[in-house]
Amino acid sequence: MNQAVDTVIFDLGNVLIAWDPRRLYRQLIDDEAQLEWFLRDVCNSAWNEQQDAGRSWTEATALLRGKFPEHAELIDAYHLRWEETLVGAMEESVALLAELRARGVRLLALTNWSQETFPIARERFEFLQWFEGIVVSGEERLIKPDPRIYQRLLERYAVDPSKALYIDDSARNVAAAEALGMHGWWFRGADGLRQRLVELALLDSSAREASHG
Repeated sequence: MNQAVDTVIFDLGNVLIAWDPRRLYRQLIDDEAQLEWFLRDVCNSAWNEQQDAGRSWTEATALLRGKFPEHAELIDAYHLRWEETLVGAMEESVALLAELRARGVRLLALTNWSQETFPIARERFEFLQWFEGIVVSGEERLIKPDPRIYQRLLERYAVDPSKALYIDDSARNVAAAEALGMHGWWFRGADGLRQRLVELALLDSSAREASHG
């Protein structure tokens, strides 16, 4: 039978913190089709992921300015106005985090995030201080779903994977955690996550505190 889960490992982006570059670029590009083209073919997710893997924003923006010089200002905005891509805290998920914290559950985080922009989030969102530790891909120069970054967290914080629940909005990242022996949960909303936490006896079914630290 499964051992009791005593550690919960959260992804951050779009689990606890809503993030969307459209929030910024709708201020800069009036035409919706042009906006989608820009985020698909210029500042796209594959390009952004390299900053999560440790590439500097200076290098990243210079690379794109060389390819798309006519869009230099828009490219620079991705970094210079990056804070405007943060939509805000996902309050229902943060409430679950607060409940887990109140019950003394061990809390860790594993996030694909640039080491240059993560300090902005750390300063803005007080609940990030609730974690015993946060492994940031840009600092490690490894990104999920590479199993090595999960192993780094498990080893650094002496986590028994069979007693850990890993939560992520990416199914492939959840699968990578499960392959290492962790319980996994593909996040698609706070209600489903609450139900799973109750099933694992991490939360009481009647507990619905909405406390925030």
